[in-house]
Amino acid sequence: MSAALFDLTGRTALVTGSTRGLGFAIARALGAAGARVAINGRTSAAVDGCVAALGSEGLDVVSAPFDVTDEAAVAAGIEGLGPVEVLVNNAGMTMRKTLEDWSLEEWQRIFAVNVTSVFLVSRAVVPAMIERGRGKIVNVCSVQSELARQTIAPYTATKGALKNLTKAMCADWARHGIQVNGIGPGYFDTELTRALQDDPEFDTWLRARVPAGRWGDPTDLAGTAVFLASAASDFVNGQVIYVDGGLTAVV
Repeated sequence: MSAALFDLTGRTALVTGSTRGLGFAIARALGAAGARVAINGRTSAAVDGCVAALGSEGLDVVSAPFDVTDEAAVAAGIEGLGPVEVLVNNAGMTMRKTLEDWSLEEWQRIFAVNVTSVFLVSRAVVPAMIERGRGKIVNVCSVQSELARQTIAPYTATKGALKNLTKAMCADWARHGIQVNGIGPGYFDTELTRALQDDPEFDTWLRARVPAGRWGDPTDLAGTAVFLASAASDFVNGQVIYVDGGLTAVV
């Protein structure tokens, strides 16, 4: 009985920004739990490569290449997938420089990718979820939804906004049988953090700061992602679960 709660067989899951890093790991986890997973990215080449890789593992995966910041492209991409029962809003970006050096264009771009895309994609899938009376939306937040560090102020602002957008989605859609929750990853070993990992000073600081004493591995997100996408979380709503090795729990 308990194992059946986590079974995603027969459900279609869309994971945005899933051609690499955490998104790819989440897509793989949902596929391993039985879901038909739509891989999303901006280019067909990147998406098709990931579909081939996961398909070779026996997972049920399809291509969904579209720009999550383009309203028309989102609508067309969602329509081509059929009913989406699980949506993971993972697409995101960051840059590192002090706040006074950011241009307005850069500020607007990071909000478009990290926040507006979540609104656009969620709005596209929700009407069918409301009609069915059920659905799962998982927003990939961050420990920066709670904390801040130098040189990433706009990213921190977007992740704080995404935390509260998750709560707002719960407020509007919970009555339709839709659960909207967030995952807040800590510092993970991915391509996006390679420069930080290669910085001996930062690496030493992080390992001392995180109670678990290590960087996260993308596979560390698998259990939480499947939980929030499955019937096991049917009465969990508007929450952010931090998967951070204890980083946000200590001072």
